[in-house]
Amino acid sequence: MSLNIAGYGLAILTLGAATLSPTAYARKLGELDFQPCSLQVAMSATTVSAQCATLKVAENPAQPTGRQIELALAWIPAKGEAEPDPVFMLAGGPGQSALESYPQLHPVFADVIKKRNVVLVDQRGTGKSNPLVCKDASGKSAVAENEAIAELDLNKARSFAKHCADQMAKSADPRFYSTGYAIGDLDIVRRKIGADKINLYGISYGTRVAQQYAKRFPQHVRSIVLDGVAPNSLILGAEHAINLENALNLHFARCASDKVCKQRFGNPRQKLDALRAQLAIAPMTVNYSDPMSGEAKQEKLNVAALASVARMYAYSPMTASMLPLLLTQAAQGNGAPLMAQAQMMNESMNEAIMHGMQLSVICSEDADELKEDPAAANTLIGNSMIGFLKAQCEVWPHAKRAADFREPLKGNMPVLLLSGEFDPVTPPRYGNEVAKFLPNSRHVIVKGQGHNVMPVGCGPKIFARFIDSADAKKLDISCLDTLAYVPPFTGFYGWEP
Repeated sequence: MSLNIAGYGLAILTLGAATLSPTAYARKLGELDFQPCSLQVAMSATTVSAQCATLKVAENPAQPTGRQIELALAWIPAKGEAEPDPVFMLAGGPGQSALESYPQLHPVFADVIKKRNVVLVDQRGTGKSNPLVCKDASGKSAVAENEAIAELDLNKARSFAKHCADQMAKSADPRFYSTGYAIGDLDIVRRKIGADKINLYGISYGTRVAQQYAKRFPQHVRSIVLDGVAPNSLILGAEHAINLENALNLHFARCASDKVCKQRFGNPRQKLDALRAQLAIAPMTVNYSDPMSGEAKQEKLNVAALASVARMYAYSPMTASMLPLLLTQAAQGNGAPLMAQAQMMNESMNEAIMHGMQLSVICSEDADELKEDPAAANTLIGNSMIGFLKAQCEVWPHAKRAADFREPLKGNMPVLLLSGEFDPVTPPRYGNEVAKFLPNSRHVIVKGQGHNVMPVGCGPKIFARFIDSADAKKLDISCLDTLAYVPPFTGFYGWEP
């Protein structure tokens, strides 16, 4: 299951690996020696100067002299004298690299790094930390899986997972790549850099990591930010279909309330449902230009491609505002814009998620509790995700979650929780569930936003103020009131002036 099944990730762009920065110099943090590097977004001139290092840890902590794996680390040094408590950014997915995700979020940390170091750890199985990469027989990531989805073929899904597990057997034991092992790694890094307490910023699946770390090591947590909150009680994948439907309905209601959008596109919900029914019977043959290469292509627009675009576009209000236009074009027989977007997302996402690590997390922590939901049967995604996950987990080596894994995080630690009003994967009710057990917390629901809201508007300023004060209740968040709803696109040029 890659991100184009689970959808608990952070970014749509594929990001590049760390490369040396010739203007920097080597530095030491605690016991660790770092070398200069640059974190870079692929196909972009954007770079972030950093310090990079590796740290060897036991793959199986119960066998410290057994196989060792290297964790990839990055450190963005504070601009002034650093406070003793750094900020750890925990990436989403499950399966995303923290080092590769960070460049897009660097502006969010602009004020934080004035006083504090930022530390990134590629979670074991991601990025350059012994990545659990799954490829099909042709050497392409997730291609066989995407075909299985389109054909609703559980045998293909199962075979893909078995092939992947067999491929990596010599270099990794997937049983040791779940969240519980990852938080042990984080604490080793904390000790190695000489920090008694740390601040955690978790995004999406990273909020699960943050909560699990704080449960096991509460004495080492100064503050926590949870952006796109996944409660410990959440079974990853179980509610995704219903959450997406609710988010799409909220987005489509924006079109219904806009005079021009309603006049030009009618009811986008009805168009989506009709198009899904049509494609289920007969996929549409589409001629389009590959958005990455410009190459002329002909492919079948099917329900899987439709679901992929609708789901990923719902993550952000900016992309969601294009859905009424894309659906109307496809309903009128022009599936090229929709097909091009599906192709672009598949190409960019396939390399951004470590499929094997994602399976290790979900098969260990969630799969045994996954059940088909009758209420999801007629949704865009339906119960197919649950079937695919359970089929793959039948053959994927995995451990068992800890006995207290589902227990909520409790305590008086300062916690700031953030939710987007239109989030299609971690809706605001999840933040409410977590906050009720944390008396020193505050849950902020950001109007009109989707998944991962800290970068929006004055979010970075609020982030820095919270990290400085460690007091969520006294934060002045009135600046968020100025955020406006994104109007729907009424043409390919944008929205009406």
